[in-house]
Amino acid sequence: MPKKASIDKPIGKVTHFYDGIGVAIVKFIKSIKVGEMVCFRGSTTNFEQVIVSMQYDHEDIKTAKKGQEVGIKVDGKVREGDGVFEV
Repeated sequence: MPKKASIDKPIGKVTHFYDGIGVAIVKFIKSIKVGEMVCFRGSTTNFEQVIVSMQYDHEDIKTAKKGQEVGIKVDGKVREGDGVFEV
């Protein structure tokens, strides 16, 4: 049985979305690594994906630190204010 996202404890929040390139800017409240599964959830958003790449200041990174805003390639459309949850 697949694990469900913990909807009561977001680990980050979408602060911007670049639709043309499919990249979300996410501010994390805890550290997260490439390869981890997350869920994007909002009023019209609800999908899970593995983080395959992250960038900070246009440089690839493997880990986003707590409080850091990073760019993440996303599989679907997200919106400002959408929550990011651990799966």
